[in-house]
Amino acid sequence: MLFILNHKFFTELQIANIREHLEKAQNPIFYFDNDADGLCSFLLLRRFINRGKGVAVKSFPDLNVKYAKKAQELNADYVFVLDKPIISKEFAEEINKMGLPLVWIDHHDIPYEEIKLENFYVFNPTKNKGKDKSEEPVTFLSYNIANRKEDMWIAIMGCIADHFLPDFTQEFSSNYPDFWAKDIKAPFDAYYKTEIGRIARSLGFGLKDSISHVVQLQNFLLGCKSPSDVFSESTLNHTFRKHYEDIRKKYYNLIEKAKTKVSDKLIFFDYAGDLSMSGDLANELSYLYPNKYIAVAYKKAAISNISLRGKNIKKILDKIKKNFEDSTGGGHDDAVGARIKTSDLERFKKELEEEIT
Repeated sequence: MLFILNHKFFTELQIANIREHLEKAQNPIFYFDNDADGLCSFLLLRRFINRGKGVAVKSFPDLNVKYAKKAQELNADYVFVLDKPIISKEFAEEINKMGLPLVWIDHHDIPYEEIKLENFYVFNPTKNKGKDKSEEPVTFLSYNIANRKEDMWIAIMGCIADHFLPDFTQEFSSNYPDFWAKDIKAPFDAYYKTEIGRIARSLGFGLKDSISHVVQLQNFLLGCKSPSDVFSESTLNHTFRKHYEDIRKKYYNLIEKAKTKVSDKLIFFDYAGDLSMSGDLANELSYLYPNKYIAVAYKKAAISNISLRGKNIKKILDKIKKNFEDSTGGGHDDAVGARIKTSDLERFKKELEEEIT
């Protein structure tokens, strides 16, 4: 049975329902989106119940069926999906065949095919009606579910990485003044100008590593007691620290190249290689150029993943993607992702320019 909770954020009863699922789970598997919001959501809920395994989902845009076998391999008794905008019907059906409850906590306002299965629970405040509709990051939702003050620093990271300043920002800045800064008025001010923001960005870079190293990072973070532990010199985080420095150099090289693509209203930057981080690049470019539309395309063989930022960009994408065969995309009003054929990239750029001008 599919349950959609139609209230502003989550009521106390709804939070209690989610906690009940978590408490029932003795060996849960947490599938989370491959970004800081997804990772921090997992950390908060995993630290809350002190059991379970995490799996970073790299498939885009959906959680596809190939990930279902991981639940079987890990002998899971419960499945939680965090911050993933689409669950494929095939994935849900495979989990159902295993007899496992599936709990989906998300905040993307994307239409999805209704999946009518027993033990399938959807918690998404964007599906609320009228004024009750909201889009808080899954990290924020998870922090309110877990309600562990000692994990506030984790919650802050996931929130600012997803362009959201939570209502406990002032409390965090008072508790951790060395990790904050003066005159922080917007989420990306915190993300790009504070020490907690640097740590949050490093998590995004860390998720670009191999599966085994991502698992090492997860396990390391589960043992951290404060933000000061993350970059402390330790054999437990040596690989993470080295990888962060390597990725950081490549990343800022790409930022400098993107700056050469500035036009009147649009920055359209495409690149290839082994570093898929179009979302990270698009976010920083939108921070550096707040009055421009941003499109960063990562070309991988026949398919390109595009991250777009700008005022009402979702409406623009919804309009033009119809003109591209096999294209997909969606997200938030001002931040979306799309997937198109690489051969269509130049035409996509042209149509995007026409729409924004």
